[in-house]
Amino acid sequence: MTLDAFIPQRVAIVSHPTLETAGKLAVEIAEYFESNNVTTICAALYDDDLHQSVTDGNVDLLLAVGGDGTMLRVSHLCAAPRVPILGIKLGRLGFLTEAAHDEWKPAVERVLSGSYRLEERMMLRSVHIRDGKDLGAWELLNEAFIGRGEMARPVFLRTEIDGHYLTTYVADGVIVATPTGSTAYALAAGGPILPPELRNILIMPVAPHLSVDRAVVLHEGSWVRVEIHMDHQAALSVDGQAPVPLKDGDQIEVRASEHSIFFVRFEEADYFYHNLTAHMNTNPSTGDE
Repeated sequence: MTLDAFIPQRVAIVSHPTLETAGKLAVEIAEYFESNNVTTICAALYDDDLHQSVTDGNVDLLLAVGGDGTMLRVSHLCAAPRVPILGIKLGRLGFLTEAAHDEWKPAVERVLSGSYRLEERMMLRSVHIRDGKDLGAWELLNEAFIGRGEMARPVFLRTEIDGHYLTTYVADGVIVATPTGSTAYALAAGGPILPPELRNILIMPVAPHLSVDRAVVLHEGSWVRVEIHMDHQAALSVDGQAPVPLKDGDQIEVRASEHSIFFVRFEEADYFYHNLTAHMNTNPSTGDE
């Protein structure tokens, strides 16, 4: 599934829809590509025509102008058509983005000269099942969270691996994550940090009460089934998107997706540890310098 670096001829530039600065920067980047005889599409994140162009295979490369949330959204779009993504950071976090907003021109020049590498990352597929019927399916880059809703009461989560009973968590919820997602919600819950090039599935309980509180790391060929039991609110949330309401007895199955996502990288593979140290020493989520 590996992709090699190439010089793109058709580029989509996607901006965060609520950041005015993102839209302006996207237009500036598009003009630069056009001046180098590269066909461009420039639009906000949820533009239908842009989505259709990517889905139809009319785009070689996508530039995402925003933060890690924008990167997650475009990853869902770009996985199936295997369109690589270059992230230009405007948000607070930058685990997924590659270049700062004031460094976009050198980044684009490297892309136009083919001086970059493509980093492949694993994705997962989650399916919502009720009474033996599939109600919905989602591709995800970070994690699926199965757990309580607004009410601050734990839920019972009967968890199986490859059809074999593991445990029943009594907890706020359980996270099933990729290595990419190991530095997101799972990290906040006390989970291990996995290098992004690994292809493993991480199970991490959230606030377990008198339950197994350790993370479990699985091979990519394994699959997870979580059956929820409660008499109050519960939900499924995929990559931080709007929650899907769950009923007592509903099941969520998660396994490796047939798709991967590819990110444009300029640094060597050990960049991940440098970025991680910088983020954890000065947490950018607080907005403080």
